[in-house]
Amino acid sequence: MTPAPSPTPLDVVVHSGPAEWWVILAGLGPLAVLIAALLAFYINWRTLKQRTAADKTALDQKREADARALMQKTEADSRAEWWRRTQWALDRALDGDEGTKALGLATLEVLARSELARTEELELFDIAWKSVSGDENGEDLGEEGNGGQEMPFVDDSRIMGENGTTDEGTTKEAGP
Repeated sequence: MTPAPSPTPLDVVVHSGPAEWWVILAGLGPLAVLIAALLAFYINWRTLKQRTAADKTALDQKREADARALMQKTEADSRAEWWRRTQWALDRALDGDEGTKALGLATLEVLARSELARTEELELFDIAWKSVSGDENGEDLGEEGNGGQEMPFVDDSRIMGENGTTDEGTTKEAGP
């Protein structure tokens, strides 16, 4: 069968009034998706920026804490070595030999000038110095108290023979 034209004409009516809500909503769908994607991008960008700043702050704090810990450990190690040298010098200062005693006292004098020496240790040095030098009155022999003389150092050539002794009779040769 062949199609035949319809016997009556067909009327097409176009409404020119406002569109229905679902038609408007369907037209705004792609715009809503674009706005949601931009909002998600902005939120993620701000979160990443905040985390990066927090990580940088945490890293700076850890670096500073590590530097303080290293400095504290270095100072503790330096103080331990200083105390080991002090013990050695105190042992030498209490020795019966005059040359060894002078070496120990001179070493204590150098150690007392160190920035590692604390007040308590300097008081111990004063007590040791007084007991070794025989100063029972407790007078301090500072630069003003020794007649304006400068205290000699171990390697100073003026020390040799000042107290009437020399090292000639106290040295021993090792050998077979």
